[in-house]
Amino acid sequence: MLRVYVDTSVFGGCFDTEFKEESKRFFKFVNQNLICVLISPILLKELENAPDEVKNLLDNLLNKNIEFIELDNEVIAVRNSYLEKGVLSERWIDDATHVTLATCNRADAIVSWNFLHIVRLDKIKMFNQINLLNSYQKLTIISPKEVFYEDYKKN
Repeated sequence: MLRVYVDTSVFGGCFDTEFKEESKRFFKFVNQNLICVLISPILLKELENAPDEVKNLLDNLLNKNIEFIELDNEVIAVRNSYLEKGVLSERWIDDATHVTLATCNRADAIVSWNFLHIVRLDKIKMFNQINLLNSYQKLTIISPKEVFYEDYKKN
């Protein structure tokens, strides 16, 4: 089973006209036991201010394939490397932390609709250069649109 870190945008995407179809398809894969979702304290903090429909989506997943991960000194050190190297500024520290949590917990991928700070070719290259310098694997960074299984169309 793939272990995939998701940020808040994927949850909110289920209720956004532009991102609804692919976000719901992603969570369908979770419900089909194809994906284990990594949940972090940053995601939980961001969801506190989300509309109830978005919060309920997480509540409905709690009995599914969920792995809770923690923010620790290792994560903070790598995140600080991203900030020091200018991948993101301190203003976007939560976005840098999302990527770091996926990296340090060796997720198969991070899935996000955040095209400004995360799912962006130049940022992906910089994140992965720092990952390699810190002896981590390259992180696959994609939008829910790229999460697909061949068998999906048959279901």
